[in-house]
Amino acid sequence: MSFGKGLSRKPSQPKGRQLEDAALSEVQALLGEEPRRADLLIEHLHKIQDAYGCLEARHLKALSVEMKMSQAEVYEVASFYHHFDIIREEDRKPAPLTIRVCDSVTCSIKGADALAAALEAGVDPAKVRIQKVPCIGRCDGAPAVQVGKRAVDNASELSVRATLFEGQTAPDMPDYIKLEQYRADGGYKLLERVRAGEFDAAALAGMALEAGLRGLGGAGFPTGTKWKIVNDLPGPKYLTINGDEGEPGTFKDRYHLERDPHRLLEGALIAAHAISADRVYLYMRDEYPAVLEILAAEIEALRSTGIITGIDIELRRGAGAYICGEESAMIESIEGKRGLPRHRPPFIAQVGLFGRPTLNHNVETLYWVRDIVEKGPEWFASQGRRDHKGFRSFSVSGRVKEPGVKLAPAGITMNELLEEFCGGMEEGHTFKGYLPGGASGGILPASLADEPLDFGTLDKHGCFIGSHAIVVFSDQDDMRDVALNLMRFFKHESCGQCTPCRSGTEKMEHLLAAGDWNEAKIADLDAVMRSASICGLGQAASNPVASVLKFFPEEFER
Repeated sequence: MSFGKGLSRKPSQPKGRQLEDAALSEVQALLGEEPRRADLLIEHLHKIQDAYGCLEARHLKALSVEMKMSQAEVYEVASFYHHFDIIREEDRKPAPLTIRVCDSVTCSIKGADALAAALEAGVDPAKVRIQKVPCIGRCDGAPAVQVGKRAVDNASELSVRATLFEGQTAPDMPDYIKLEQYRADGGYKLLERVRAGEFDAAALAGMALEAGLRGLGGAGFPTGTKWKIVNDLPGPKYLTINGDEGEPGTFKDRYHLERDPHRLLEGALIAAHAISADRVYLYMRDEYPAVLEILAAEIEALRSTGIITGIDIELRRGAGAYICGEESAMIESIEGKRGLPRHRPPFIAQVGLFGRPTLNHNVETLYWVRDIVEKGPEWFASQGRRDHKGFRSFSVSGRVKEPGVKLAPAGITMNELLEEFCGGMEEGHTFKGYLPGGASGGILPASLADEPLDFGTLDKHGCFIGSHAIVVFSDQDDMRDVALNLMRFFKHESCGQCTPCRSGTEKMEHLLAAGDWNEAKIADLDAVMRSASICGLGQAASNPVASVLKFFPEEFER
């Protein structure tokens, strides 16, 4: 395909865009000795985007030649992901620097829209591009901004301009526990014991089940059961780690990785060895540049010290697509494709990455493996309240005095979390409602803040705990605006593969934006999206809307 005017073609040349020798040389220099495998397409697109600030059509043509792929294949992948800027000959290149202003729900109620407008009015668009973007995983510092790759929390026009003036565009690297310090505290001794045969997959799976460890990315599936299923299947097989926490309100994985990354890495190597995985693929969202640098450095340190032996860890970088938080869409992305969710069955445990059995885990799930084995499963299980098991990393943001990741017992209530861990509500704000599970988990009123927070406890209210992302709202927040913000997010992030989600989110957003809260129309759309969408995005996108209608009728009396 030709996505631009291209160069003039001689009659003897094939149709379509003609290859430029200079562009091919530039792409070859960027790729160096890296393999030209199809599953590395997104990694190679990142190299070009990083080097030139965009993806020029001439470079996409050169990349397609270098990788022996069609231009259409390269283009359809590049155009799927928000962080790639495709430029045709007639297009103006993006400004050298991009400032991303998060406009997801927490940042929105903290003034992100006004901040973005003020910044845009005061910059030279030829030098600086202002973009309003979905959640960047810094909700505890709302409104959150990225100047290049530098995060600015609790941003104001003045603080962003100061960062810009000082040229601070590289990631601000946190002071985290590096390999030497982690080993001094007993790190990787458990891995040695597993490799020595002290614990096999069945024993580890049994401890995970006894501890009550579950998938903490949102699904809550018992971890030990996953291990047993994949362990019993023939190889080759893989372990994938989902670090693409794009759910608005969620930032727990970033929190842990910016402090103690080897907890995850040791847990991953233990799980991979136990199930005889051939390789570990760690998929990390592009919105976390500091985490990506940390993981790259520490994985290399594991290789150089010989801790990584036969099973390597391959770090893969997302490209700004929330849908890749869905496990099968993430696998498609690792394979170098558009992140389109797969139809199930078969499930990825049987037919996953590269068509092989795959064990997939969230970052936080693997983070707990070392503690559970060293301290005993009964230790972890005893940490919960009301007969629930374990700790949970609650990402708390919104109208609270002390937002952040709160390591709290499973089964804690919202009122307990608010008072014991968050210092109560902000001054001048009265507790009105909360998202218990991020954007898709629905909205509960303050009157239901004594429900235990754990998997399955909120189903009776049409809500769920999901990734344990709590956003707190007050009497100063319009819940209709909250629902509209969340629906705009889902509309923006729908992969477009299935009509119920693609058209349903668009139609729902249109109704809400027009102030048309007709219950019959909304219920009809809700039913279609919930029953016919391929994946959880479309199935849960209308949860906040249904919650506002059910729990906040006073919003419609104004």
